[in-house]
Amino acid sequence: MTGEGQERFSPAVFSSRLRVEPPSAEEAGITAGKTPENGEIFARLADEIRAYLAAPRGLTEEERRQYGERLNRAVLGFAKDREHVLALIGDWLLRHRIHRMPEYSHPYETLAGALFAEVIGLNVLELVLAERSGLEEIQVVGTRIYEVRGGRPALSRYAFGSVRDVERIQQNLVLYNNDRINPRKRWAEVMLQDGSRVTMTGFGFTAAPTLTIRFYTVQVFRLDALCGPGYETMDNTVRELLLQALEARFNLVIIGPTNSGKTHLMKALIAELPDEERIVTLENRFEMMIHRDFPNKNAVEYEFDEDDAAHRSAQAFKLALRQSPQRIVHAEIRDQDANIYVRACTRGHEGSMTTVHANTLEDVPEAVSDMCMLDGRSMNPERLVKRIAEYVTQLGIEMRIVNGKRRICRIGEVGWRDGSVVVKDWVRYDEASGCWRHHEPPSSRAAERFRRYGVEPFRQPEGEEDQEKQAAASRPSEVMGA
Repeated sequence: MTGEGQERFSPAVFSSRLRVEPPSAEEAGITAGKTPENGEIFARLADEIRAYLAAPRGLTEEERRQYGERLNRAVLGFAKDREHVLALIGDWLLRHRIHRMPEYSHPYETLAGALFAEVIGLNVLELVLAERSGLEEIQVVGTRIYEVRGGRPALSRYAFGSVRDVERIQQNLVLYNNDRINPRKRWAEVMLQDGSRVTMTGFGFTAAPTLTIRFYTVQVFRLDALCGPGYETMDNTVRELLLQALEARFNLVIIGPTNSGKTHLMKALIAELPDEERIVTLENRFEMMIHRDFPNKNAVEYEFDEDDAAHRSAQAFKLALRQSPQRIVHAEIRDQDANIYVRACTRGHEGSMTTVHANTLEDVPEAVSDMCMLDGRSMNPERLVKRIAEYVTQLGIEMRIVNGKRRICRIGEVGWRDGSVVVKDWVRYDEASGCWRHHEPPSSRAAERFRRYGVEPFRQPEGEEDQEKQAAASRPSEVMGA
């Protein structure tokens, strides 16, 4: 390479230069901190390493997929995968007989370590990942970094020096995922097989580059585990109620804010079902990973793509209904597939479950109805809402984060009365006492469903009824005094 940097960098030429007596600083032009040539040589060497790693590796498609997965995991900070990629870089340098860069200073023990940090490392996020315990998500907006633990984001004490560092990490991730992020496509997503997910956007789509890394952290999916001190999502009485609802095949809907535990609860419910029971799951991106966590389940998992006419949600539902599902699990009702899910729930697929973005359980039927009407079909809105309330969202579960814990805050029977949606609260979480309180008993319609499946309808635990009567008796006097 000439002093002007006009020729393409060649590892062979560079290594041959290193095999002879090291040149003077003026001749080499690589004295640390004295000339831009110093950084240019390293940058070009890093480009060679990046291209080498990005090249497909493996004799079969599965081997190439596994290699790409390993690169993604290395970028995201998984120790074993990082060691493997660091070894690949070291081997490449040995083959090209490049052992050092004379007088080039860097804070790493070896040149391979410095190159690894450039083409694989996460810059300052390495420091965040060093404190991985309890880390659920990393959120980057511009140069700011937020760490999510216990469902709560907090501003990190670390920050990027410039947005260029964020963009470099984005380019590494998309490169090793055979994707792109550029002025024509200003976003990208990376999904790892263990459920970890990266979502990134660039200038022009968002005001500043963003990077969101959501780690797969949950390993246990049983309702009894969610009753324990580590989770405290519910107590044993709520657990028994949910088991009875599963056995009676109520159609369930779960609501709650992002990261409140909706998917985790849904998987815990699936874990309680018999392995031989036929389940079909539908997602626009694999997140539940049923076969990974429940390898013996008789489940068919669909991942649909609304941008691909041959693999849209409508086609996935059409095929799913022909595969004899006993329950349909829809990760989240969205605009395009609301009508199909409603039809599935009203045509014999009892015990299905889904999630919906809604503020309260009372809002769910109307929210689903609005999505159903977006396809332009002529429908009676009131009749549609009534149908959804009575057949699609029969039992609603509301999740929230309370005191750093993901908790079931409400279980309600959704119905229709006098032209409007009504919800009978079976259970509510009392934040003051930290206990779950049973309120209204099931309606006659729900009680009949319990009996039809041979399930004894739940009853209020002994002693709780008396406590609530005493609390109710004390409230009027307090109101009167006020």
